[in-house]
Amino acid sequence: MARNWLTWPPAPKIYGGIFDYDAKSERLRTVNASLEDPTVWNDPKKAQELGKEKKALDGVVVTLNTLTSELSDNSELFDMSKEEGDEAGLLTIEVEANKLSAIVEQLEFRRMFNNEADSCNAFVDIQAGAGGTEACDWASMLMRQYLKYAERKGFKITVEDESPGDVAGIKGATLKFEGDYAFGLLRTETGVHRLVRKSPFDSSGGRHTSFASIFVYPEVDDSIEIDINPADVRTDTFRASGAGGQHINKTDSAVRLTHIPTGIVVECQDDRSQHKNKAQAMKVLATRIKDVQLRAQQASEAATRKSLVGSGDRSERIRTYNFPQGRITDHRINLTLYKLEMMMEGDLDELTNTLMAEHQTEQLAALAESQAD
Repeated sequence: MARNWLTWPPAPKIYGGIFDYDAKSERLRTVNASLEDPTVWNDPKKAQELGKEKKALDGVVVTLNTLTSELSDNSELFDMSKEEGDEAGLLTIEVEANKLSAIVEQLEFRRMFNNEADSCNAFVDIQAGAGGTEACDWASMLMRQYLKYAERKGFKITVEDESPGDVAGIKGATLKFEGDYAFGLLRTETGVHRLVRKSPFDSSGGRHTSFASIFVYPEVDDSIEIDINPADVRTDTFRASGAGGQHINKTDSAVRLTHIPTGIVVECQDDRSQHKNKAQAMKVLATRIKDVQLRAQQASEAATRKSLVGSGDRSERIRTYNFPQGRITDHRINLTLYKLEMMMEGDLDELTNTLMAEHQTEQLAALAESQAD
């Protein structure tokens, strides 16, 4: 279709707002300043965290700066080509504009990863549901699908655990995916997956329906820091006991910290300095609070997993794989694709991207509604 050159290119959209450009740009300046300070490498862990943050910020800020510059240049070239009637020049600008459009689409895609854990590595638990041997075989087919998906995405994949079925397939398995946004890409897979096919284990060739449950959860990042509110901590000092000579027994160098919300109590008296003992006690307290939080998270995940596995009936399914008809249907968004063979080979992008886009649309609608109230 011929393009109306008098109205092309369209007025540039201001993408900075939806990508929180101003805040990210300011944060990038702060991070760059910190990384330029030679003393930052006195704390390698902090330096690595800053480097990781810089990479993420560059992905938005630098890209948007480049887009702005390219759009400005193309706009000027467009005006010149239009005035001179340079059709070839206009076609060249259109090609360049399409390239920029693809970059914007990639930025918008990345924006869908708005959960804190989206950038983390992921674990995928696969459990055979109702259906006996057929279900175990189905679970192994799903495991193969996710292994193929990992290859396509360039993830490092590890089979953490695998329990074979009595006759065929697997009763369950746990896979670990390591790579950028592994959890963000896989989190929509959680739920019950239903298989419809003519079973190779049925000599009569009858059609069977089987189920398997998938549960996806992020790998906890050890770099996550626990922010402790000082008002939640009661500090008591007392005289240390044990070895250390007269000095250690005559001063209140020992420290006891009590975290009021959790009731966790930590004591430290290893050093003669009260200041150093308190600093060490705070580190131990943070570790113990983190452990409590992780245990609570794991308990919640276990409860969720149990509810997902359930009885594997129709009401629990999120997706149906219909082999006789060569189609796959995701019931959450009423999406049906006749690409079953491709998807069983790990080509899941069209499905997962649509799910994430739908989720983001719902979030934006909810945000707009809340702002209107």
